[in-house]
Amino acid sequence: MPDRTEIDALIELMAKLPGLGPRSARRAVLHLIRKRALLLQPLADVMGQVATSARECLNCGNVGTADICPICADDARGNGQICVVEDVADLWAMERSGVFKGRYHVLGGTLSALDSIGPEELRIPQLVTRIDAEGVSEVILALNATVDGQTTAHYIADQLETRVTLTSLAQGVPIGGELDYLDDGTITAALNARKRV
Repeated sequence: MPDRTEIDALIELMAKLPGLGPRSARRAVLHLIRKRALLLQPLADVMGQVATSARECLNCGNVGTADICPICADDARGNGQICVVEDVADLWAMERSGVFKGRYHVLGGTLSALDSIGPEELRIPQLVTRIDAEGVSEVILALNATVDGQTTAHYIADQLETRVTLTSLAQGVPIGGELDYLDDGTITAALNARKRV
C-alpha cells in the first residue's frame, strides 16, 4: 500500500485537473486504488508513455505523437482552408463532427490585455506564415464567442483581410435549443445572423 503522503500528493495533482476539485479528486483516487490492477496500473503505464511521446504538431499545434500530425500530413486536407481554433480541445470538437475537411491552426489561447497575452504569445505569426506557404484561400475563424475570442478574431481579420477570404462560424440558437433558455447575447447574435427562409 502506498504511503499516505504519496496518496495525498496524487489527490493534490488530480484536483488540479479541469472539472475536479479536492473532493472529486479524492473519490477518483480511492476508486483507482480499489481498482489498482484494472485501472491504476494501466493508467500509470499509459500516462508514462504519453508523457514521453506526446508533442505539438510543428505545423498546426495539434497534439499527437509525431512532429507533424495526421491532419497536416494528409494531402487531401490541403484544400486551401484553415480553421483557426483557440486550443486543441476545440480542434478535436470540430473533428468529431466530421464536417470540416481542411486543416487547422491552434492559437494556444486568445488575446487578453488583462493577462498580458499579445499576438506573439499566441501562434498568430505562424498562421500568417502558413497562409503564404500553403496557398490558403479561406481562413475560418472558429473562436469562442467571448470578449477575448472576438477581440482575437478581429485582430486576425485585420492581419489577413487582404490575403484570404475570412469567414467565421455562425452563432445563435443551437439545434434543439429553446429561446426561453438562451442568454441575451445568443439571441442577439441569432437575430443579427438571420437568413431568408
